[in-house]
Amino acid sequence: MAEASPAEAVAARHEVPSAWLADRLGEQLPNLPLWIPVLFGVGIGVYFALPAEPPGWLLAACLGPVAVGLATAPRLGLGGRVAVCLVVLPLLGFADAGLRTRLVAAPVLDRERTLAVEGRIADLSRSGSDLPRVLLDEVTIAGMDPAATPATARISLGPGTDPALLAPGRRVAVTARLSPPSGPTEPGGFDFRFNAFFDRLGAVGYTRTPMLEVAEPDQGLLSQAAFRARVALARRIQARVPGQDGAFGAAILAGDRSGLAREVNDALRVSTLYHLVSISGLHMSLLAAAVFAIVRYGLALVPWCALRWPVKKIAAVVALIAAGAYLLVSGNDVATQRAYVMIAVVLGAVLLDRPALTPRSIALAALIVLAAAPEALVQPGFQMSFAATIALVAGFEALRARAWWRATQTDRRWRFAKPLIGVAMTSLIAGLASGPISAFHFNTAAPYGLLANLLAVPAMGLVVMPAGVVGIAAIPFGLDALPFAAMGWGIGYVLGVARFVAGLGGAVAGVPAGPPAALVLLCLGGLFVVLWRGPGRWLGLAPMALAAVLWAGATRPEVLIAENGRLFGVMTGAGRALSTDRGEGFVAANWLARDGDRATQAEAATRGDMRRARASIEAEVPGLGPILYAGSSDPAGAEAACARVAILIAPKWPRPAGRCLFIDAATLRREGVMAIDVVNGAPRVTGALPRAGRRPWSGGAPPDSAPPESAPRSAGVE
Repeated sequence: MAEASPAEAVAARHEVPSAWLADRLGEQLPNLPLWIPVLFGVGIGVYFALPAEPPGWLLAACLGPVAVGLATAPRLGLGGRVAVCLVVLPLLGFADAGLRTRLVAAPVLDRERTLAVEGRIADLSRSGSDLPRVLLDEVTIAGMDPAATPATARISLGPGTDPALLAPGRRVAVTARLSPPSGPTEPGGFDFRFNAFFDRLGAVGYTRTPMLEVAEPDQGLLSQAAFRARVALARRIQARVPGQDGAFGAAILAGDRSGLAREVNDALRVSTLYHLVSISGLHMSLLAAAVFAIVRYGLALVPWCALRWPVKKIAAVVALIAAGAYLLVSGNDVATQRAYVMIAVVLGAVLLDRPALTPRSIALAALIVLAAAPEALVQPGFQMSFAATIALVAGFEALRARAWWRATQTDRRWRFAKPLIGVAMTSLIAGLASGPISAFHFNTAAPYGLLANLLAVPAMGLVVMPAGVVGIAAIPFGLDALPFAAMGWGIGYVLGVARFVAGLGGAVAGVPAGPPAALVLLCLGGLFVVLWRGPGRWLGLAPMALAAVLWAGATRPEVLIAENGRLFGVMTGAGRALSTDRGEGFVAANWLARDGDRATQAEAATRGDMRRARASIEAEVPGLGPILYAGSSDPAGAEAACARVAILIAPKWPRPAGRCLFIDAATLRREGVMAIDVVNGAPRVTGALPRAGRRPWSGGAPPDSAPPESAPRSAGVE
């Protein structure tokens, strides 16, 4: 036999790995489309992780490789098309996020001040302090250039405003204390400015004076029709179902949570049932399922219709219309839009005679949501809902291969326990998938969450939502009293479950904050386990294990200092000791939550050896020395104080001579909330504002504008 030529030998050596790669890709072929939203999301994640806003030309440049890839992909084999997707999809996600940022950019108030504000009531809610709150659009502010006026402003109202004045679309005027949306509660912590930017919310604040009417609502304005319908529906429900049961009904059917008392909200959160009042995939699914079942089985009871009409498809169309109306009436926010997209994909599959809930339908819904609102990628609602949905589809697919599960679903001996088993397994799988994400974002874990959902969710699906749907349909005929009463009975049971579980000892546990890398590794590892075919999927457990190690090894700052300087927290053996028992409550609560500490601000203020005087607060930082807050404007003794303490916080003093870490008003404005770690006996300082980077939502330059010159930074501050 003739020996192979050198060229043939080289070709043979390259053919073996190419054949191996083609075989591996062939094995993954059924699941390759499921990676499309993942790769798209990688590009979005890279965009949001950048410390500075990329210029517009860079976003436009992304389209070059995309165009080349799309043009050449049809002529390539499977491996080539996969390689094109690995490049094109992240670039598309990156460009889409940049475009979205530029489309929603709106003016933000520059600083806190008292202003005369006029605007149109666009939404109603309640503040964290349980006060009524309005969202105003079409805002005008006395003496302010319209080009610099925020697109919307959210104002908490005092007791002087007549509740009857708060009608959808009514134009009102008020004198309010407004400020820009608040920055991060600590370096790397929750940044309200991000959500506010994409909601086009440019000012928040409060008023102590009554709000006055400027003009009656324009009843013919279509843009306000959904808002008016939502308010009318909420008031109708609360008229039929009194008390907190009615407020809960208004929340789940109309998206109006303004009537829920703080006690009910707290019980729902502690018992992990708050998702029942947050318009989401569960509500949309329950409503669509109730409408689908009522229409389908109602038509099936009429033999002439059942034999001649496509009853199932008619029911799907009616359910889709009902879900669309629910979307509009309940507020049309991003979370509700995400739920509607998922339902639309499922019902569309029914209309096309395809399996309704499949991994591909979930992937399509995720891609649509990310393309329309790329900021959803970094928000807990998107992460938790899609993690739970993906896990449910994959989990039940795996269960169907188990003989014991098939027996519970087909054996008549299990017929009465079958619904209970289904709800329990659904809650278990969804809880295991979304629980770590919830713990990362909200710093809590609920040991009794499965019990609460097992007891409450069946009542929501079997009583509350069906009765609510019938009640809404009966309103035009004045026959809604009985169905809404039945809904109220079901709601009373659900709230009873929430209060019972919340009252159990250890119903909620604190979880310390973890690094962002832990969440990224956790999600990517989980996706690999679910989406990869074959034994290789278990390699996804490696990044998940690394995420657990990083999370467990994360440390908290020894010292945290709020923007006002007066509130600071020092880590002690008993937990973080706070300098004050009131003031900056939102910041203090977030510090404690990220410590995994369930104490209140007042309780944390009793810890440690805080030496409080009229205008000063002093404490000891382990391994560093004393920290002193001086609130007086008299700088006498400043040099002596700086020589005695390690950290001196004095917003009203000039910089004294000495080796202490001095923090004045300018430093607090520049750095925002500050975190101090003790490294080799010296303070290492990180500011929340520099850590957040210079992005349009973090006070940086607007997209494609020239960045301002950076101010000098204090010595000792990173």
